[in-house]
Amino acid sequence: MAKKEKTGYDAGSITVLEGLEAVRKRPGMYIGSVSTKGLNHLIYEIVDNAVDEHLNGYCDSIWVTLEQDGSATVRDNGRGVPVDMHPKGLPAARIVYTTLHAGGKFGDGAYKTSGGLHGVGSSVVNALSAYMDVQIAKDGAIHHDRYERGVPVVDLVDGLLPVMGKTRTTGTTVNFLPDEEIFEKIRFKADAVKNHMHETAYLNPMLTIYFENKRVGEEEQVVFHEEAGISGFVKALNEGKEAVTDIISFKGESEGIIVEAAFQYINEFQENILGFCNNIYTQEGGTHITGFKTVCTTIINNYARELGILKEKDANFTGADVRNGMTAVLSIKHPDPRFEGQTKTKLDNPDANRATAQVANEELVRYFDRNLDMLKSVIGCAEKSAKIRKAEEKAKTNLLSKPRFSFDSNGKLANCESRDPLKCEIFIVEGDSAGGSAKTARNRMYQAILPIRGKILNVEKATMDKVLANAEIQTMINAFGCGFSEGYGNDFDISKLRYNKIIIMADADVDGAHICTLLLTLFYRFMPELIYEGHVYIAMPPLYKTQPARGAAEYLYDDKALEKYRKTHKNFTLQRYKGLGEMDASQLWETTLDPETRKLKRVEIEDGKLASDVTSVLMGTDVVPRRSFIYEHANEAEIDA
Repeated sequence: MAKKEKTGYDAGSITVLEGLEAVRKRPGMYIGSVSTKGLNHLIYEIVDNAVDEHLNGYCDSIWVTLEQDGSATVRDNGRGVPVDMHPKGLPAARIVYTTLHAGGKFGDGAYKTSGGLHGVGSSVVNALSAYMDVQIAKDGAIHHDRYERGVPVVDLVDGLLPVMGKTRTTGTTVNFLPDEEIFEKIRFKADAVKNHMHETAYLNPMLTIYFENKRVGEEEQVVFHEEAGISGFVKALNEGKEAVTDIISFKGESEGIIVEAAFQYINEFQENILGFCNNIYTQEGGTHITGFKTVCTTIINNYARELGILKEKDANFTGADVRNGMTAVLSIKHPDPRFEGQTKTKLDNPDANRATAQVANEELVRYFDRNLDMLKSVIGCAEKSAKIRKAEEKAKTNLLSKPRFSFDSNGKLANCESRDPLKCEIFIVEGDSAGGSAKTARNRMYQAILPIRGKILNVEKATMDKVLANAEIQTMINAFGCGFSEGYGNDFDISKLRYNKIIIMADADVDGAHICTLLLTLFYRFMPELIYEGHVYIAMPPLYKTQPARGAAEYLYDDKALEKYRKTHKNFTLQRYKGLGEMDASQLWETTLDPETRKLKRVEIEDGKLASDVTSVLMGTDVVPRRSFIYEHANEAEIDA
C-alpha cells in the first residue's frame, strides 16, 4: 500500500475562534482599522444604538462623555436594553454584549429602521475594550454588568443581572476603555467625535446630544440640537460662501423608504454631496446617491431644452456640469438596508435607488415648476460649468494623451524593474541630494524613486489650467498611471495604479512638513481614492543616530524616543539629521527604505467632511479662518524642540 503523503493540512489545522475571539483576532473586519478612525468608531457604534431608539420613538436625549481616565461614556434615555431571561439561558443584555449578530434589529417588531443593522456593534465594542461597564435603567431598577476584554466579570443573581439601585428613569449607560493591546492609540479624537455628534443632530432634528470632554486641559461642554434638520446642515456646510440659490429641500416616501434631501448651489465649481442611510454616513456613496444624481441631471437637461437654453444641436449637460456648485445632504430611512461591510461605507439596495429617484423626481419637478428663478439659476450654474469644462478639456486631453511610460518629463524618475503593482512602490523624495542617495540605496526590482524640486503647486489655490501645466504634478499623475479626478469629470481608474504604495519621503523639518502637506492636498483633491484605498504613506526617517561607548548604534525617530534613550544610556554621541541628504545610501536604506526595518505612516481619512473643511481652511486663500484654526489648535501641535 502506498504511503499517504502528509500535507500538514488536516482537521487539526482548523482553528475555531469562540465567542468574541474572532473580533480581537481581526478587528479591522468589524471597525475598519485599529487607527484613530477605528477607535472613534467604537463610540459611534454605541451612539448608533441610542439613535435607533430615537428613530423608533423612545429616546430624545443622548449624552456622550470623554472621561478623564481616557474612557468614553454613552448614555441615552431610551427603553433600556432588555434584561429579562433569554431562551438561551442568559439575561438578554448579556447576550447583546457578548454575542455577534444578536440584537433587536432582526425581527419585525422592535425596530422599524436601524443603523446598527448587523447586530455586532455593542459586542464588537465590548470585545475591543479593556473593560466595558453597563448600567441599564429599566422597570424601576438599575441593572449592572461589567466585562473585561469581552468576558463577563459580574456574577449573576438567580440567573439575572444584579440590581444596584432603584430609579424612575429608563435608558442605557455604557462606559468603556479601548484596549491598548488592540489599538495603535487609545486617545479619542475629540474634534472628530464632536463633528459626528453634530451631524447626527442635523439628521435628527428632534434629538438633543450633550457632548462633554472631561480630559484635563480640554474641558468642554457642547449641546447639539438642530431643529432645521438637514437644511441647517447645508447652511452650515456653505457658511461663508457665496450662495447662488436658496436652500431647496424636499421629503417623501416610496416603497416604504423615507427620502429627505436639501441642497444649495454656491459660486464654487465643485460638488459636495453627503449621503446617509438610517443616520449612517455612507462615505463611498451607494444606490441612494446614484438615484439622486441621475434624477438631477435628467430634470435639469429636460428643463434646459424646454426653455430653449439647450438647442437641438447642443449636447446635454453632463452630470458633473449639473452638480458643480451643489452642496447637498441626502438622508434616507430604510427598513432593511444592505451595506458593503460592517463599517457601512456604501449602500447596496437597488430599491433605495428607485425610491430616491421617484421622490426626487416628483418633488423637484413640483418645486421648479413653482420657482422659475431658482431653476434658471441652477441651469446657469450648469451652463457656466459646461463652458469651463470644454475650455479645459483640451489641456486635459494633452496631458492624458501622452504615452504611458514615456512620462519622465524632468529626466529624474528612476522606475523599478517589476511591473507587478502589488509588489511595487514609489518614493516621492524631496530634493536632488536625497533623491540621489535613494536611487543608490533602493531595491531596483520593486522601488521607484521620483525626486521633486522644492515645493509643488498648492492646488487648493490654483486654477485647473495651472494644475495641469505643472511639470511636477504631470509627472506624478503619469507615473501613477491611474489618471486623476476633478470637478468636470473623472478620468481616474484605480485599477491602473502602477504602485501599491505611494510613499512621501521628506525631511523631518518645517519645510518637509509643508511639502508633505502640499502633496497630500494634491492627492486628496485630485486622486482621493489613493488615500481612501490605503495606498498613500509617509516615510518616517529618523531624527537622531546614537552611538554609545559600547554596543550598537541606534536610530531614534522623535524627541520622546531620545528622552527615553537618555534614561538608560549615559555616555553616547548624538547625531541629528537635519535632512535626508545627510544620510549616505546605506543609512537611508536601513532607516527609511528597507521594508524590514523602516517605519511608515499610512494616510487615512476618518471624516470626509472634516478633512475637506480643514483642507480648505489651511490651504485656501482666506487668511482669517486659517489664523483662527491655528490659534484654536496650537496646543495640539507637536513641536520639534
